Formats: sequence, structure tokens, C-alpha cells
Amino acid sequence: MESHSVRVAVLGGGSFGTAIANIIAVNGHPTYLWMRDRDNAEVCAQARENSKYLPGYPLCEALNITSDLALAVDEADLVFVSIPSHSFRSVAQQIKPLLASGAQVVSTAKGIEPDGGFTLMSEILQQELSGHPIGVLSGPNFAKEIVAGQQTASVIASESEALTARVQQTLRSETFRVYANHDRGGVELGGALKNIYAIICGMAAAMGAGNNTQAMLLTRSLAEMGRFASAMGANPMTFLGLAGVGDLILTCTSDLSRNYRVGYALGQGQPLDDVVAGLGQVAEGVNTLRQVKQKADDMDVYMPLVSGLYSILFERREIADVVRELMTGEQSYDVEYGRAK
Repeated sequence: MESHSVRVAVLGGGSFGTAIANIIAVNGHPTYLWMRDRDNAEVCAQARENSKYLPGYPLCEALNITSDLALAVDEADLVFVSIPSHSFRSVAQQIKPLLASGAQVVSTAKGIEPDGGFTLMSEILQQELSGHPIGVLSGPNFAKEIVAGQQTASVIASESEALTARVQQTLRSETFRVYANHDRGGVELGGALKNIYAIICGMAAAMGAGNNTQAMLLTRSLAEMGRFASAMGANPMTFLGLAGVGDLILTCTSDLSRNYRVGYALGQGQPLDDVVAGLGQVAEGVNTLRQVKQKADDMDVYMPLVSGLYSILFERREIADVVRELMTGEQSYDVEYGRAK
């Protein structure tokens, strides 16, 4: 691994973008955090705090915060794109003429492009930034705990060994550890799919579900994720790692998860539109549910939890009726992979 400093740009001033930019700056690498809103960038730069997304956590003095995209990306060796799915492609298009020829680009977004024919974020980068090595960073990573110095691990997935080595070296610290994986599609699908199940688990918690129910939901969610990912050409074994079961457990069991909070509010009887409007941040799981339901139907992949949640949110079915159907439906095998056909 390289030991010299790496010039890094992190695009997106949300909680996770801010957290990883801060790690890299603390590690001594020249780091630029780009925020779209000029006023917000100036306030954060002066206060040394992202009061909107990470209030109360001081940022490294060496972290450069700017709304100038060209300045942030200029001569960057490594670029992290931490932009919500609905704006991801437009930002990728904007940075295309600004990137240095050897720049490596990593997506940290956990979503699927809306109305994009089931396009993952790293696929957008491949389409828009041809010739640049592409990677995905994903795992059980709450930004608030990262900036608080809690021990955390993540996964960098790429076909490029040079990219994975650079990301590991740039982000590694006494509190942040990065593992490598070659299954970029599987790692990325894990980060996107688990948001659906976080909504389900939040809804169940609000309705008084016990430990037995939550354990069942987590385990069957993992089975659905692996089944869908396998149909998409990913390695189902990826879902036994940090980007699969690790991220699933984290997101489905904590109210720090935006998608879990969406589900909890829905379970209390609040309308979906009101819940999403009042969140203040993007909850990717709602859009991901639409995309995955359509894709699963197209590929004839059995995903009863996805279908059930879809019918509750978008077909206005009663939760009790859907739960009853799920519990009295087909009883198949517990573990599918490795079972004789």
C-alpha cells in the first residue's frame, strides 16, 4: 500500500460524506468536502461543524469545505461521491470534465436511480466516467458514531486492486477499518436492499413486535436479499459479510436509521407522504422498494416481504391483512444455497 498523502474530494455534505471527509482529513490527506449550497458551506467552514446533519461534532481544522466543485475535484487522486440517488447522475456529469486522468471514483450512496431502469450508483459512474476506476464503499456505518470515534468497519468493493488498496490506506485509522471485496454489485445491492427491510422492521417495532418476530424478519430479509442478488449476478456469500448481514442488522435495529424511523412512523399510523416530508433527509428505502418490486416481478424472484410492504405503502392494503397472508403462505426451505436441486 502507498504511504504518501492522497488528494481527496468528497462530494456531498450530508452526514456520511461529512464523516468520511473528516476521517481522511484527520489522517493527514489534503481533503475537500463539497457542498452544493454556498451559504451552508460557508457556515460549516467557519463553525467547523455540520450543524444540519452532525450537530455537536467538531470537524478537523485541516478539512477544506467549499461549494466550488472545480476547486474540490481539481487534481484529486480519489473522489468519493456521497450524493442521494436522485441527484447522483447530474453530479457525475458535472465532474466528468474536471477529473484528472488517473482519478479513482467511489460511490457511497445506498440507492437505485429513480426511473433509471434499475441502475445502481456505480453503474452511473461507469456510464458517465468511462476510463476511471470505480468502487463502492458500503457497510454498517452510522455517521454520528464514526465522527464520535466509535470503532467501525466498512467494505470497499472494486475490480481494481489499486483502488481498493488506496481506499483502505486513506481511510484506515484506530477507529475505522476497511475490508476489501471484488463483488461490487453484491456489496452495492446489500447497501440498497437493506433499506427496504429497515422500513419493515421499524413498522413491526412500532406495532409491538417481540424478539421472535424481529429475529424472523431479519433472517428472512437476508434470504430475500441473497435470492435477489443472486438473480442479478452477484455472489450471495457477499451477504454474509459487513455489507450484507452487518448493514442489515444495524439498519433494522436502530432509530438512528432514517428508513427504520420511516417504518416506525408508518407503524404508528402516519401517512407515508407526511412521514417522508417530515424526515428532513432522504430515506432511500421508499424509492428502492418501487424499483426492487418491479425488477423482482420482471425476473420472477420470490420476495414476499418486498411484495407485502409494497402493497401496504402503494396499494393501501391493511397491515393486518398482509401480515396474515405472509404468515399463512407457502412454507419453503430455510437455507436455499447449497441445497440439492
